[in-house]
Amino acid sequence: MQVEWYGQSAFRMSAGGQTVFIDPFGDVSLLASRGLEFNYPAIEGVDADLLLVTHEHRDHNGVDVIGGDPTVLRSTAGKLESPLGEVVAVASEHDEEAGTARGPNTIFVFSLDGVRVAHFGDFGQSSLRDAQAAAIGQVDLVFLPVGDGPTIGTEQAAEIAERLGAKWIVPMHYRTERVNFLEPVDAFVERMANVERVASPRFDTEDLPDAKPLAVVPTAP
Repeated sequence: MQVEWYGQSAFRMSAGGQTVFIDPFGDVSLLASRGLEFNYPAIEGVDADLLLVTHEHRDHNGVDVIGGDPTVLRSTAGKLESPLGEVVAVASEHDEEAGTARGPNTIFVFSLDGVRVAHFGDFGQSSLRDAQAAAIGQVDLVFLPVGDGPTIGTEQAAEIAERLGAKWIVPMHYRTERVNFLEPVDAFVERMANVERVASPRFDTEDLPDAKPLAVVPTAP
């Protein structure tokens, strides 16, 4: 399965002639008005069969930038049908105050080419509840925010990674040279026993080292 990072929490995954895109960003000029830099390249020329939006913040819900007339599942919960088969949308919160500060967040779980994937969006709870972990189940690849601030940071992300037992953990939503907010990825990487830094925003799961668990850190686009 090919995975490409577009910055922040935006990822494209392709395999077997199918493509899913998660959390695209569109116009984020409002961030600049708050003194926040967000300089990832615009998402252009990308088609998808399935488009997932974990929550309705501008750096995650730019659905108009994705072409191909995808099925769109956004900010929801339940077991839903899609071109990829069943998608499990797990209700969670963007904060430690039951969603009253930053709103709801969806953890999306789906399978693509035999790889079970979980994307945590802007998960901000202090910990993963038992019912949420049970709904997620066994996954092979998990995308976790690690930048602290409005989401979980190193400690919580490492605990979730260990609890889920995924083979590959991809950190996201952290400070890079493209953004001047959030915390960097370094502390999370230091917690992981096996780390693969990829010299590109894109990687293929078939090319990764055979080590588990493996933190995969693509180069920022």
